[in-house]
Amino acid sequence: MDSALLLIDDDIKFCRLLREYLQPLGYAVDAVHTGAEGLDYARKGAYDAVFLDVMLPKINGWDILRELRRDSQVPVLMLTALGDEPDRVAGLEIGADDYLPKTYSMRELLARLRAVLRRSTITARAREQVQSKTVEVGDLVMDPVEHTASLAGLPLALTPTEYDILLALAKSAGRIKSREQLLVEVADRDFEAFDRSIDVHVGSLRRKLGDDARAPRFIETVRGIGYRMCRPGEEPAG
Repeated sequence: MDSALLLIDDDIKFCRLLREYLQPLGYAVDAVHTGAEGLDYARKGAYDAVFLDVMLPKINGWDILRELRRDSQVPVLMLTALGDEPDRVAGLEIGADDYLPKTYSMRELLARLRAVLRRSTITARAREQVQSKTVEVGDLVMDPVEHTASLAGLPLALTPTEYDILLALAKSAGRIKSREQLLVEVADRDFEAFDRSIDVHVGSLRRKLGDDARAPRFIETVRGIGYRMCRPGEEPAG
């Protein structure tokens, strides 16, 4: 069965080019050109992934993503003519799974799409195959089967990428995970050497956990290496 994709972009020529490129490769592509229509399609359609342009009239892509994340965890790849790091960071913080300047080649875009879809499929299979119902670290409880997380009994609203990062850290509580290890585990692809997207997602996780990077209860930064999930009562690793 083809993967169903939704493209939300007011650039009709770009939509046509992307559809013509992806359809022969086995992707069914719906394209809409306004933010309101795109949000409606994304909520009602059973899409495997959404391409979302940032610069849309009336309602921009960031606002659409905020609304979509209230009730959907469909993978979202942000598209923009803007390549500045602050814009990229903003999209990741809101809950995007990847961020693609339109200057990228179609081959790069396809590689990013396949990586997001592959990670989504692996996560779904893991939920079906996992034997242990829960992973617990102090007040943090994660259920990989149900794909839920709670802190002190209260549910945590996490994006798919945030959930996968937190689960990877929780499963290895007490052990250091390098950024590269986390990138490969949760994104299923290599990033550039200085890519800081993991840092952005960890920063968002800390806010949702009420964690303090200077005195962490959960996620400790290990300088020059990566991150570690702290066990209750454990001394910092570095």
